[in-house]
Amino acid sequence: LQSDDTGNRLRFQLELEFVQCLANPNYLNFLAQRGYFKDKAFVNYLKYLLYWKEPEYAKYLKYPQCLHMLELLQYEHFRKELVNAQCAKFIDEQQILHWQHYSRKRMRLQQALAEQQQQNNTSVK
Repeated sequence: LQSDDTGNRLRFQLELEFVQCLANPNYLNFLAQRGYFKDKAFVNYLKYLLYWKEPEYAKYLKYPQCLHMLELLQYEHFRKELVNAQCAKFIDEQQILHWQHYSRKRMRLQQALAEQQQQNNTSVK
């Protein structure tokens, strides 16, 4: 029974690490160029990994964009396009732009919240 727990923990860690690797477009390009996405068993494995979208598993992800990639990998057309290095480069650039936009937007929201709290504190006195 204890070895089952150890095996399950190891499987969880390995799948967590692999799913998060899917956030890296260059890694996806690497897999595509080596024919992994043409392997029916591997494609089925990607389908199996969709359980990571469930909140009780997703909460462990450090790179949640991997779930979007996992979703896109369910489509044959997307898997085929990843062979092209330009496709991976484009995805990488889009991720960077998204992060920059998100960071700026988050900073503006935090500043607005801080100003609102400061106004509330001033009006209470």
